[in-house]
Amino acid sequence: MSSEDGAVGGGVEGAPPEQLALIRETVRNAEVPRAKPRTWRGAALAKELPVARVLVDKGVLHLDRYFDYAVPEELDADARPGVRVRVRFGAGRHRVRDGRREGGGLIDGFLVERLAESDYSGPLAALAQVVSPERVLSEELLGLARAVADRYAGSLADVLQLAVPPRNARAEQRPSPEPMPAPGIPEAESWARYERGAAFLESLASGGAPRAVWNALPGPEWSDELARAVAAALASGRGALVVLPDGRAVARADAALTALLGEGRHAVLTADAGPEKRYREWLAVRRGAVRAVIGTRAAMFAPVRDLGLVAIWDDGDDSHSEQHAPQPHAREVLLLRAALDKCGFLLGSWSCTVEAAQLVESGWALPLVAVREQVRAAAPLVRTVGDQDLARDEAARAARLPTLAWQAVRDGLRLGPVLVQVPRRGYVPRMACAGCRAPARCRHCSGPMEGQEAGAALRCGWCGRDESGWHCPECGGFRLRAQVVGARRTAEELGRAFPAVPVRTSGREHVLDTVPDAPALIVSTPGAEPVAEGGYAAALLLDGWAMLGRPDLRAGEDALRRWMAAASLVRPQGADGTVVVVAEPTLRPVQALVRWDPVGHAVRELAERAELGFPPVSRMAALSGEGEAVAEFLRTVELPREAEVLGPVPVPVTVTGRPRRVGAPPAGEHWQRALVRVPPGSGAALASALKAAQAARMARGAGEAVVRVRIDPPDIG
Repeated sequence: MSSEDGAVGGGVEGAPPEQLALIRETVRNAEVPRAKPRTWRGAALAKELPVARVLVDKGVLHLDRYFDYAVPEELDADARPGVRVRVRFGAGRHRVRDGRREGGGLIDGFLVERLAESDYSGPLAALAQVVSPERVLSEELLGLARAVADRYAGSLADVLQLAVPPRNARAEQRPSPEPMPAPGIPEAESWARYERGAAFLESLASGGAPRAVWNALPGPEWSDELARAVAAALASGRGALVVLPDGRAVARADAALTALLGEGRHAVLTADAGPEKRYREWLAVRRGAVRAVIGTRAAMFAPVRDLGLVAIWDDGDDSHSEQHAPQPHAREVLLLRAALDKCGFLLGSWSCTVEAAQLVESGWALPLVAVREQVRAAAPLVRTVGDQDLARDEAARAARLPTLAWQAVRDGLRLGPVLVQVPRRGYVPRMACAGCRAPARCRHCSGPMEGQEAGAALRCGWCGRDESGWHCPECGGFRLRAQVVGARRTAEELGRAFPAVPVRTSGREHVLDTVPDAPALIVSTPGAEPVAEGGYAAALLLDGWAMLGRPDLRAGEDALRRWMAAASLVRPQGADGTVVVVAEPTLRPVQALVRWDPVGHAVRELAERAELGFPPVSRMAALSGEGEAVAEFLRTVELPREAEVLGPVPVPVTVTGRPRRVGAPPAGEHWQRALVRVPPGSGAALASALKAAQAARMARGAGEAVVRVRIDPPDIG
């Protein structure tokens, strides 16, 4: 301070005060000192409920709990349960000033509730900031996220990262539209083809909560039938949520809903939408402006108010399994929502998974199926070509395609487009009996047997035991065969055979959505088949062994699902629709396709898995990491008494430069995997034990090697 400042500050009578001294005097005489926003040091606390319970965004298991913070009075109005906040995290006990803990880094979180006092006896840090007054986390969504975290041995913060999209300020500032009145009760229309179809819609429209597994008839009507189920739930004054496997399915359901109900009745939530559009749609649902939601797995946590129906289409598709921790499956999330919200449930597909069959067998859900006359009228004619047919077929030996397939293509091209399904490459061979083709399984744990180097014994892919004296329990044979890879030049062969016909491909690089009703050859990988206007005239399902011989428990189920998805795009048998599948006709999935009986196949598969202790009858967890780390984890974890440990066995090494699969080790690292299996009723105990052991490892510090825990992995071998 200068001498002039001192004179002025001394209060010389009649002299105007210097501005800097005036500011100091004003601050000095203020009743409440102004607090610093970084720490809110010296700030008054909220008069009512001065404690905020916060879930911090730290996705580590040993911090999977709530933390208490003090609420400054200036933040009292905006600090409501459900808003996003920022807090200081990591301050030590010794960093306390004016009764407040200070220090630590700023991290995001959600304010869960306000309390009058804290369970923590020490000083609290203050809320640093209320990011937005928008309440994005409801009690229902928080309860669902906690249930999913417990189900999959994950952290609540990780689940909420999947459930609540990132904030977009511009979307928050835009108001949502006014809610529309409930629509009228829809007509049953094509639902009348199913024995309980009309009754299902009536129950939804009257406010009931029916639960059903729907085996859809082939053809394009499934999207309209889903739309009518949504409309029935809306007619009762409640909401509806539909989860579909990919953007193409979402587009078809979107078009069907718009045609049935008009614009503005539903929101579309997909990961492909931009951040602003996705958050704007999500906010419209959270605010109650929209009561119906369709989308990919990103929509499974959509905060629909007063849910009346949750539905999932094609639950066997790999896209329904989330890739980020804790890797929940959309079907299981919707089952939890149906139980928590006591709403209706609909699982639909052309095929039928074992999990769907289990829901019906347990009595939890009722089947929605059509009578056999309706099935025969809607399905195409399915013909098979086995190894014996190929051996006698000169054309098959020369061109690697059987005569029957060539004839089907030739006849089909006279009527319209022809679909050719070729499986993806890269599947590891699974061994099977050379006589009856029954999969070779371990005598100890029933895992798949894998071939080693020439002359070496078989080895189980689950428990790692070697087997030198294997014989087939079905036919008694001793000879084995490996997976046979199909034709590599399918498109070129067909192009040369039919030079006047255009050949188009649909696959990972470029997926076609639709094709016109004109003669053309459409070569597609499974899951990428485009829809043909009016349906395909014929379809070829090539290299059946490439799908049936995958080293996976779900190989047969998945092959049948992919075949039926392609065959459902073909015209009915009455319109000369034909499907030719190149696979051994005696195999169970092939027979199920010929009879168009996916439910019977799933029921038999479920019975066998129950006898052998396979999922979904049992619960299973996969532990993967470096060998010593996995062994140490198994020594320290307190597993349920009835748990059975299989393995560890080596995990295939990821090759540098190639795409890395989910759960695979980093390139060049040698990992091992152990499976832990428990009987029905012990799944919650298994998840709790694995979560506790993983949390203890994380709390010990960064020196612990990584061990990845996955509950109910879809690809266990």
